[in-house]
Amino acid sequence: MGRRGAAEARGTGGCSSSSPTPGGGVGGEGWLGPWPRQQGGGPIAGLHVGAGAEGVQRGVAMAEMQQLRVQEAVDSMVKSLERENIRKMQGLMFRCSASCCEDSQASMQQVHQCIERCHAPLAQAQALVTSELEKFQDRLARCTMHCNDKAKDSIDAGSKELQVKRQLESCVTKCVDDHMHLLPTMTKKMKESLLSIGK
Repeated sequence: MGRRGAAEARGTGGCSSSSPTPGGGVGGEGWLGPWPRQQGGGPIAGLHVGAGAEGVQRGVAMAEMQQLRVQEAVDSMVKSLERENIRKMQGLMFRCSASCCEDSQASMQQVHQCIERCHAPLAQAQALVTSELEKFQDRLARCTMHCNDKAKDSIDAGSKELQVKRQLESCVTKCVDDHMHLLPTMTKKMKESLLSIGK
């Protein structure tokens, strides 16, 4: 096989190459949406009221605490999905791909297409999880930014800074509480969808 042929073989995702996996990997992090692994950000980052350093510091600490609550809850949900649904789909994908490679009569292109079909359900699962996490993040971000806007309006209207800070903290906490309550339903919906994809 010449250089061109070798390059084509590597590029087709055939049996001699490492099989392409949706999202750049197949374990814990590869199939996940972008939000659970964000560092230093998230839908609650940057919320604070007051020009003083103390006000900013307290606001950042409050935002980080609430962000951590959401982060831990979402991580727990994602781990549950990975254990109960994704691993089974990964096992099916690898066994399916292996069977593609056992057909000695198939052409390189046929093997490649067979492997791609095997990977399709996991790619669909990745897209589903990513989409749901992004929608959850967007909803929470809109809620917390509404809290921030109300706090700024109160400051502009002459309200006392300490009072506004407390209102902001209460508002953001309610946003987080409300969205945490959505997670069980969201998890159930995703598990049902993943089961449907995996059939």
